[in-house]
Amino acid sequence: MPVQANGVALAAGEVAFVDVTCSAARFYGTEVDYPTAGSGYFEDHPTFGRRWVSNGRLDARRQQEAEDSALPQWRDHAAARVVLTSTGVRLLPLGAREWMPFDHALLTGVAAEPPAVVLSYSTCAPLLLSGPAAPWLGVAIEHLRHGAA
Repeated sequence: MPVQANGVALAAGEVAFVDVTCSAARFYGTEVDYPTAGSGYFEDHPTFGRRWVSNGRLDARRQQEAEDSALPQWRDHAAARVVLTSTGVRLLPLGAREWMPFDHALLTGVAAEPPAVVLSYSTCAPLLLSGPAAPWLGVAIEHLRHGAA
């Protein structure tokens, strides 16, 4: 049954079926941002005077932390308004001005992980929706993808 979804521009013939709030996140990696300055301390040596002593262990730990934080993981966690339409999922993260479209035609998989659902797409990072409405959204999306066929 169609619902009124205020604030989202729908294409001609596109129908909104649900307008809910969920927690959303995207799964992707980033470029490694290595620390630019080496760590260490100044030492007052009796023979050599004041000199910089580098800290290789701390530098190695900082480098490993930078590499770990760049690995693919769930990022951009935010509450979001989710509008499920006949064409796809429309997502508006809290504080954002632009709707993010996730079209059913590009959907490659739906994985239910109660109380969440993971939507995989052929052209972008997977989308995680969680919260009370998420399991129902997964079922509704599968129905829209396959139920009418």
